Amino acid sequence: MTFITRPSTAQTIRPPSGAAALQRRLLLLGAVLGMGAGAAGWLLSPGTIAPLLAFACVVPFVARQMRLHYPHDRLGGCNAVTMARAAVVCALLAPLVGDGPQALGGWAVPLLAVTSLALDGVDGWLARNSGLASGFGARFDMEVDAALAAVLCLLALDLGKAGPWLLALGFLRYAWVLAGFVWPWLNGALPERFSRKAVCVVQIAILIALLAPVVQPPVSQGLAALALVPLLWSFAVDLRWRARHRV
Repeated sequence: MTFITRPSTAQTIRPPSGAAALQRRLLLLGAVLGMGAGAAGWLLSPGTIAPLLAFACVVPFVARQMRLHYPHDRLGGCNAVTMARAAVVCALLAPLVGDGPQALGGWAVPLLAVTSLALDGVDGWLARNSGLASGFGARFDMEVDAALAAVLCLLALDLGKAGPWLLALGFLRYAWVLAGFVWPWLNGALPERFSRKAVCVVQIAILIALLAPVVQPPVSQGLAALALVPLLWSFAVDLRWRARHRV
């Protein structure tokens, strides 16, 4: 996925009392998951509290966005799963700010990343089957996917699995967002494309594979290039569509 689609957030807002109660439930869930993120980060890189601090910043922001844009009165398993995936992403920050590449010598990091990838799609399925689908939930899921790709990319770069060009695998989406400030027509919504979602899965799966101890250059470089080709193609398709539908 190129992580560009921007689901509409034009949702009916709940009464303030219902919004406040839902926000409290989300903050409570965030506190529990935050402890999990901190513990997992400590195991990956003892001594660092970066995952806990990062998640402590994420939760209030998500709670505020939910209060503004989420149209339902129930938190739902869908949002709980997405929040858990966000906690995993924060936990994966630990080796980057802690002991560095030497903390990545085993399988703990790729296995933790696989957990987040395995849960991708579960939140959407839960939302649809519980009647809690929303533009907020879709955007939340998309942003977690984007953050996961970026963190995995930085981890792979730290491990020397490929050169600096590897950053394109994790940061093309953010480059698109920045470009939108220069060319506002890039900010429009994009149509749903199954190929975009398939590229997302391939992209993240290969980034996880790069973190495996047995995958070393030049194999890792080849795998990274293999993921980059469809990603660039997907961005090109979206760029062409936006160029044709400028407003």
